[in-house]
Order: sequence, then structure tokens, then C-alpha cells
Amino acid sequence: MSLNLEQKKAVVAEVSAQVGTAQAIIVAEYRGLEVSNMTELRARARKAGVYLRVLKNTLVRRAVKDTPFEKLADKMIGPLVYSISSDPVASAKVLNDFAKTNEKFVIMAGGLPNSVISAMEVTALANMPSREVLLATLLGTMQAPAAKFVQTLNEVPGRFVRTLAAIRDQKEQAVA
Repeated sequence: MSLNLEQKKAVVAEVSAQVGTAQAIIVAEYRGLEVSNMTELRARARKAGVYLRVLKNTLVRRAVKDTPFEKLADKMIGPLVYSISSDPVASAKVLNDFAKTNEKFVIMAGGLPNSVISAMEVTALANMPSREVLLATLLGTMQAPAAKFVQTLNEVPGRFVRTLAAIRDQKEQAVA
């Protein structure tokens, strides 16, 4: 089914809006994939907050023109599904996990702002911890010195109290 000019403009505007907030675009070939599998992929993507859509390559090339993802246009060949996300790890995880169970689904390439990454790099990105886990790890690392400092400050009066208790116990033993 062919789109008329107004519909094409609407698609380009929609994709441009998604690209404007994106941190990653990943393209994958879906040739030979059954509709039920594609529906499952769309559900996983929606759950992860990833924009996933089968689009005409020419329309996506127009949408990414003059954006940090412009270099990815060279990889837009063949029947592709586009995954656009503000969290690069989430997008890579969804597509990589799906590709593990569906051999007809092949990740072709990915794009981060101002760079193109290969399918192997997309897989490496998918194996990274999620943004929330990385932030929690960073927060824990940043809190560790402060927690140790507070622990050390609390140790001084605690040691003093334990010393007084030991002296008291010695005097009680000497009296008894």
C-alpha cells in the first residue's frame, strides 16, 4: 500500500520527533519473520519504552538528515525494522534478546549520536547493565567514602565508651 504525500510527511514528522529525543537507533532485518513473532517483538519493545516500527528506508533517511544519526543512513538497505530509544541499552537488549530466539531476525547496525556501531557492538551494548543499575552502582560508589567517614567518626565515641566500660568491669572485679 502506497502512502500519499501527506501521509509520508506525517511519518517523517513522527520519526523526526522520535529521533530528536533518541540516544540510539538500531536497525534489524526481519525478512521471513512470522506475524506472531513480530507482534511479540512489538509488545516487548512497548514494555521497555522503545519505539519500534517497520518504515520505508527513504522516509527514515529524510527524518535523520541533519541529525546526529545521519551517518546511519548508509546502513538503511533492505526490509528493516527501526528501534528508536532514549535509553540505548534498553533498545539493544530488546532486539538482542529477540534475535537470540529468532534466527530470521538479524541485527544489521546501530547508531549512537554521531557514530555508527556494528551488530557486534549492539550485542555488547545489550550485555551492559541497564541505566538504573549503572546509576545505582555509581550512587553506591559515591556514598561509600561518606559512609566510611561517618563510621570512623562514630568509632571514636564508641571506643571511648567501651574503654570506660572495661575500666568499670576491672574495678568491679578488683572489689569482688
